[in-house]
Amino acid sequence: MQVVSCPSCGAEVSFRSHASVMAVCEYCNTRVLKDADAVQNLGKIGSVLEDYSPLCLNASGVLGGRAFSVIGRIQLRYAAGMWNEWYLQFDDGSNGWLGDASGQYTVTTLRKLEGGLPAFEQLVPGKQYAIGKETYTAADIRSAECSGGQGELPFKVGDGWQARVADLRLGESFVTLDYSDGPQPQLYHGIAVTLGSMQMQLLRDDEQIRRTAGRYRGKLDALNCPSCGSTIKYLPGLTASLVCQSCQTSIDAASPQAQVLAAGAKLEQVPTSLELGASGKLGNQEYTVLGILRRQDDEGSSWTEYLLYSGRKGFTWLVETDEGWFRSNVMDKWPSWSGPAALLCTFEKINYAKLYDYSAKVMFAAGAFNWRVSVGDEAKVYEFKQGVVQLAAELSGEELSWSRATPMSRDQVKAWFGAAYRGPEPGAPLLDSAAGKRYTSVAKGMIMMLLAINAIPLLASFTSTFMYSVIAALAIYIPAKILDAMDK
Repeated sequence: MQVVSCPSCGAEVSFRSHASVMAVCEYCNTRVLKDADAVQNLGKIGSVLEDYSPLCLNASGVLGGRAFSVIGRIQLRYAAGMWNEWYLQFDDGSNGWLGDASGQYTVTTLRKLEGGLPAFEQLVPGKQYAIGKETYTAADIRSAECSGGQGELPFKVGDGWQARVADLRLGESFVTLDYSDGPQPQLYHGIAVTLGSMQMQLLRDDEQIRRTAGRYRGKLDALNCPSCGSTIKYLPGLTASLVCQSCQTSIDAASPQAQVLAAGAKLEQVPTSLELGASGKLGNQEYTVLGILRRQDDEGSSWTEYLLYSGRKGFTWLVETDEGWFRSNVMDKWPSWSGPAALLCTFEKINYAKLYDYSAKVMFAAGAFNWRVSVGDEAKVYEFKQGVVQLAAELSGEELSWSRATPMSRDQVKAWFGAAYRGPEPGAPLLDSAAGKRYTSVAKGMIMMLLAINAIPLLASFTSTFMYSVIAALAIYIPAKILDAMDK
């Protein structure tokens, strides 16, 4: 370990890794450049926004039998949010990066690039690319800039430093292509991980997270909506994105003073079964409702999504639909899927049949979110099902994500939240929005399964098979429409 004096304030600054070329003084935020003969003052770097992540400098863990410590951090901001990159020092002297984005974690190390790769501008979320001997799917493509840093780092970085990165996935395998230094990217390869699988120690506890999340130290203590003055009960975490429940103003709180991103219109209060701030015990973990979304598909069906947060388990979703309640989690390990035209996806050797695809638009949003959300945001959703388990791919212009959902009874949701549950009582009819929709939704799923079963006959003899397939589809769909009309 090399210990130097900060050239700005004189405090001790430690370099534990030989690969580190810069460190940030924890007292005055001065960037200290390590040189052979002296240290240089590179000027100050912005403070990091304290978020919901339990990670911190000096936390330690084990990966693949190798112990490591967290020695540095950069915080990167893009149009829709933020994420952290934690710099790791392994006991064998090597280094790596621990990506920390909304409760999802990956560990990557620099690898030698073999073969050509597409230009950054040519990458598209959802498309597949050959990397080495494997084919990966582009998950997200981001242009971001550094907004803060801590500890030791292997390169010179400061406020406004630009990063152009693309993340790609194959199962639990993870690749980052870093185009920050030019058209030829650096390749980082690794896997999706959890804090538990890495046996992490010296993490921030729940009280530390609650005390500091969503604010700079000493600079942002409370927040009222800059547009209408209503109190925002819950400060955001990683992305500092808020939507006022009263006036729908979109607010960026990732600065010492909250800024209005887009003024909202006065809307009638949207009734929901759970309100912002409601707490429930899911299993042995206490969860709190941070954000609420109301979304609608291109046929007018709507549903409500509740973003929940637990200090130790991170984020999860409860989804209230025409068909009942579901619990949904973002997937770290991805299914095998050939793209939007595919009628199947495969996860852990099990085939999931496509139910339907649709566009989902945000109609109402309130609370705090781990990305920047606005009314009108739209994404394409592809749903698959096997038994009671549903998988969904959600594709936008910048990102592809997968989630896994399982059904929950209304009794279970009420038991979790107790008096905080404000929805229909168990045994009551489904939401009004279900009227005129439920039979048609089932029919669509059956038609998709019919097409999947007849895919080979259609290819072998399209002319003779097509008409029978159309007649069968109409025989399913028309009665469903009639039954839906009777429901209204």
